[in-house]
Amino acid sequence: QSWRLESEAGSEATEKAYCDEQMSKTEAKKQELDADISKMTAKLDQAAATSASLKADVQELQAELAALAKSQAEMDTIRREENAAFVQAKSDLELGLQGVRKALGVLREYYGAGGAATEEMAMLQGGDAQPAVPEKHSKAEGSGSSIIGMLEVVESDFAKNLATEETEEDDAQSQYDTMTQQNKITKTLKEQDVKYKTQEFKSLDKTVSELSSERETTNSELAAVLEYDSKIKARCIAKPETYEERKRRREAEISGLKDALAILEDETAFVQHHKRGGSRKQHFLGL
Repeated sequence: QSWRLESEAGSEATEKAYCDEQMSKTEAKKQELDADISKMTAKLDQAAATSASLKADVQELQAELAALAKSQAEMDTIRREENAAFVQAKSDLELGLQGVRKALGVLREYYGAGGAATEEMAMLQGGDAQPAVPEKHSKAEGSGSSIIGMLEVVESDFAKNLATEETEEDDAQSQYDTMTQQNKITKTLKEQDVKYKTQEFKSLDKTVSELSSERETTNSELAAVLEYDSKIKARCIAKPETYEERKRRREAEISGLKDALAILEDETAFVQHHKRGGSRKQHFLGL
């Protein structure tokens, strides 16, 4: 009986040592995996958030590029229309100016030549006392001067308008060239931003995919560890008994004690009966 108790005590000590070791290792592994999952989750969330922000930036840049292209196209259209209007206006003004100047030349020549001929005729007549030349036709010099004056005003207006048109065209072309160059620079910068940010969010998306896969693997490992931990605890940690279990155990103990008591009583009665039988035999032999 003593050997059996010692053997049971040794087995219990071995079992306790095993349980302590396994539970300690399991707990350490759980903490390690939990820490790994927390780190991966933090990295994954950060990468996903940065990727989403970059995608929003790219979308905004692409919208700005589209608006810039539309604005440039509208500027191109307006510039073409303005230039076409200028070319037409310049042609009309130059043609008008040419016509006015031609008319002025004819009138000036006409009225200028008429005046010189009259003076020459007067000098000849005055020297020799010749009879006056009959008047055939006289040029209206006052009216001619008025017409020439009006045409000179028209010429000045045409020249001024032409100069104004040319100045406005040069200014418009200069502004257009400046804005177009700025738009080209802006477009280049934004396209570079789109290129680099797209590369960056694609790299982050790859990282997110890898981290997600790695975290899934680690979660599977943690699930296996938790399952083992549950089994080792079920084996090594005594669960508190419920009232029904305690009641059944007490009833079983009482029943066992009753059975043992009954056996003891039967053995005691047998021994006493055997002793009484021996005493009578001895008394019979003594007689």
